[in-house]
Amino acid sequence: MTVTSSRTTARPRHRGDRPPARDRRRRRGGGRLRTVLVVCLAVLVLVAAGAGWLYLKLNGNISTFDSDGLSDDRPDAASSKGENVLVIGSDARTGGNSALGGGDKSDIGRSDTAFLLHIYADHRHALAVSIPRDTLVTIPPCKLPDGSWTTTQANTMFNAAYSVGQTAKGNPACTQNTVEELTGMRVDHTVVVDFKGFARLTEVVGGVKVCLPQDIYQKDLNPNRATRGKLLFEQGEQSVSGERALDYVRIRHGIGDGSDIGRIKRQQAFVASLLKKVKSDGLTPTKLLPLADAATASLTVDSGLGSADKLISFVMSLKDIDLHNTKFVTVPWRYEGSRVAVVEPDADALWAALKADRTIDGKDASGGTSGGKGKGATATPSPSAVDGSGVSVTVYNGTAVSGLAARAADELTAAGFTVTGTATATSQDHATTVIQYGPGLQNRARKVAQLFPGAELREIGGAVVNVVLGQTFATAAPATAAPSAVPSGVSDEARSADDDPCSDLSYG
Repeated sequence: MTVTSSRTTARPRHRGDRPPARDRRRRRGGGRLRTVLVVCLAVLVLVAAGAGWLYLKLNGNISTFDSDGLSDDRPDAASSKGENVLVIGSDARTGGNSALGGGDKSDIGRSDTAFLLHIYADHRHALAVSIPRDTLVTIPPCKLPDGSWTTTQANTMFNAAYSVGQTAKGNPACTQNTVEELTGMRVDHTVVVDFKGFARLTEVVGGVKVCLPQDIYQKDLNPNRATRGKLLFEQGEQSVSGERALDYVRIRHGIGDGSDIGRIKRQQAFVASLLKKVKSDGLTPTKLLPLADAATASLTVDSGLGSADKLISFVMSLKDIDLHNTKFVTVPWRYEGSRVAVVEPDADALWAALKADRTIDGKDASGGTSGGKGKGATATPSPSAVDGSGVSVTVYNGTAVSGLAARAADELTAAGFTVTGTATATSQDHATTVIQYGPGLQNRARKVAQLFPGAELREIGGAVVNVVLGQTFATAAPATAAPSAVPSGVSDEARSADDDPCSDLSYG
């Protein structure tokens, strides 16, 4: 019996035969899927390789300065709950900068401009305080290239700190030490921007809007010229970038009152306009990556910002700060001959407000919590929180009220200060308490001042810290009282980052 199978014997397929349409569709679909997967994988590999290349490139761009040059006698890290960033504009001629800035490329580095940026603990407000380069300050001991340290230099121009050591690259650590001595606040990061980097940044963002009250010629930039030269800037609003942007922020003699203070105000307006441009363009990869490349190539930073991830992380932490809440002011000042002197107690009131995370109009920007950096805190330390360990003080009664020196001595001792003696001052008509201090002892004097609200700090000769009590001591408010606002003379001159570049043309 022959059994016939229901299965049909497959016919051998010849080379010219085609598979059924369904098989062809399945195979084509599978081929397309494999192609898509291969392409996606290739793209991912390229993106990862590109990101790695970019990361290495940004890391390779960043230069750092020697943190060994920072002082051992620094303000407490808790002196401010926000973050403080010192920004220095350097006119060093190294690295190709002489082509833009002029001068000898072997000349010593100098700081052309500087401001302390306080980022409030709520990370929604920021205040930049400009320090004129001609300001008379105390420069504390700074490290020299041979490893030795200088002695304290009192009554010295601020920009001389950057030139300590007479090197072509300058001494940013010494400038940081000087700012900490001046403000009593710890500087968390220091950033140095050079001529070439500044010009490149303005090119990457496509130009920055500025406004001129008059036509500006070459002689206005260089008063030593015999003729006025060619026209550099026309009157009115315009966009500048590259070397033109550099020329704008360097103009001093041929515009306004020809002072460095006027130039500072123009620089504040320029930085405000630059921030506005970056913000309006958006922090997209297309915009951010060229900006990051240009920025890292132009910066010298402290070791805390010395890698791409640290620097980018820090910048992104600022993204919620509104332009209107970004303010620019100048340290309270007055002319002292041809130089600039810091006005007290206005300057100390400004630093106290920043330590307490109070905005220039007195608002609490501490974030509403207690803790470390960026967490907010109570506005001013209570007397019990003041640590006077290692600080010796002599107390003088500058009033006719008996027993006042003994009372102050008790409060100082309770806070850990060493009272070396009490006495009657040479005059008893002091209305306000004065904290006297010798060169290099300003931070110690500030600690003492925490127990005497409203006290004035005054530098004198000798290695001493003295308290000369005034009539205000008997009725002084508790040290926990927070400053409501900075002096009106400071706040009235503030510029916001969202201001029109043509507003307040008196600066130029």
